Amino acid sequence: MSDLREILGVRHPILLGPFGGLSSIALTTAVSDAGGLGAYGLYGYDGERIRSTAAALREATGQPFALNIWLPTGDEVEPGPQHTVFAEALEPFYEAVGVDVPARPGKYLPPLDEQLDAIWDAAPAVLSVVFGVPSAEIVEEAHRRGIRVVGTATTVAEATALDVGGVDAIVASGAEAAGHRVSFLRPAEDSLVGTFALVPQVVDAVSVPVIAAGGIADRRGAAAAFALRASGVQVGTAFLATTQSAATDAHRAAIHETAADESVLTRAMSGRLARGARNRTVRAIEASGTIAPFPMQNWLTGKFRAAAGEQNLGELQSLWLGQAAPLARLDDATEVFEELVAGLPGSVGRTAERVRG
Repeated sequence: MSDLREILGVRHPILLGPFGGLSSIALTTAVSDAGGLGAYGLYGYDGERIRSTAAALREATGQPFALNIWLPTGDEVEPGPQHTVFAEALEPFYEAVGVDVPARPGKYLPPLDEQLDAIWDAAPAVLSVVFGVPSAEIVEEAHRRGIRVVGTATTVAEATALDVGGVDAIVASGAEAAGHRVSFLRPAEDSLVGTFALVPQVVDAVSVPVIAAGGIADRRGAAAAFALRASGVQVGTAFLATTQSAATDAHRAAIHETAADESVLTRAMSGRLARGARNRTVRAIEASGTIAPFPMQNWLTGKFRAAAGEQNLGELQSLWLGQAAPLARLDDATEVFEELVAGLPGSVGRTAERVRG
């Protein structure tokens, strides 16, 4: 099996989780400059925004980085008359942040082809995808342009499908991970496999390097992933808690204050299952029983979540975080990276003294 570092062009097999809506140039750059693979989530970005983001990344770092997209699953709803019904159900949240109930847009998401055209122009080192297997055409075009393709699986069956689909590496995302459960063969609720069980089974089932994700926040988690024969680790929450991320102070506080057994899986904020803190908005939407399908719900809540972020109102934001949130104790991305490197095979000083301190 090929060395993941050679495939991705990095010094250390440590990847930044791609945050849809929470990525930042500073954090992506910090991870890439430290010798890992910085990543930037492009959920909802149109072609123009993708090109400008890629240009900013290239100006900030000369190191490899990944751009991440969500593949369509085929069940996404388009704007229609039901938009108004679901929008009015969320009116109290709009009022809370001082914005009007949003009118129905022409579309909720940019077309995949538009995003891909911009990505081909941007030519990142890596294209990472979630919610499916990239088509043969996408994989072939990426490889023709020298771009590696990384897929994401939540079950062994999904990993096998990605392997057959020709990806260069696979992220095995355990149920502990923050944010959306990116399952695509079965409902997310039926695909909740923990990292410790998922990673070794995926390693045994596929022919490409496997990257462990979910519940990894320090050298101990990194060492455990490699003991499971992973070729790399992808870390989200620990980096999201740093000053370089785009998270608000309220979001960082939630990461530090939410116990492992207090994070929840919910469809309240986006219409798709995701792990985060159960704040007042999540509780209220769940109690109402009125949740629009994806991506309508994500678009609708996004209008008050953005305003809440500007006002640092954590109770009205999507506070995505994983079950290892209590281990996210470092404020600087470079320090988080160094802590993870200490858990890699061949590293020295693998004790947990720094973490305990």
